Amino acid sequence: MAGATRRRRAPRSGSTPHRDEFGQWDPKNQRPELWSLYNGRLHEGEHMRIFPISNWTELDIWDYIGREGIEIPSIYYSHQRRVFQRDGMLLSESEHNPLRAGESVEERTVRFRTVGDLTLTGCVESTASTIEEIIEEVAIARVTERGATRGDDRFSEAAMEDRKKEGYF
Repeated sequence: MAGATRRRRAPRSGSTPHRDEFGQWDPKNQRPELWSLYNGRLHEGEHMRIFPISNWTELDIWDYIGREGIEIPSIYYSHQRRVFQRDGMLLSESEHNPLRAGESVEERTVRFRTVGDLTLTGCVESTASTIEEIIEEVAIARVTERGATRGDDRFSEAAMEDRKKEGYF
């Protein structure tokens, strides 16, 4: 076709050498190959834990769940639950979460943005009952799920790192 421009697709793999708009390879413009910097040596008895999506955002995860049609537990969708307010979070009523002085239980429509220790994991008020509604809700949220619902992050900024050292992850 005369005058048509052809768009190049992005490479699917990190092993594809970078080419300019004319398809030419320029050794000065190549991406760094960092594999030689990675220390993959393990001593006897050691092991490695791999977190392939640790740099994904909450929205990235929900987009993936929606795109792939992954079934998720109902706790992530809105539902009625008896909750109480503590330290700015809504926590579930439970025998493992005894009320403190001044706290009272009420039923609200909530969902969980993350699931963890019942005594430290809060829920958020929400009417999102489909993955599409959850994606819309997360897209406009101004507080991350860590900031809104993880009580252990309120103890210290290094709470997650401390838990990793303790073997929680």
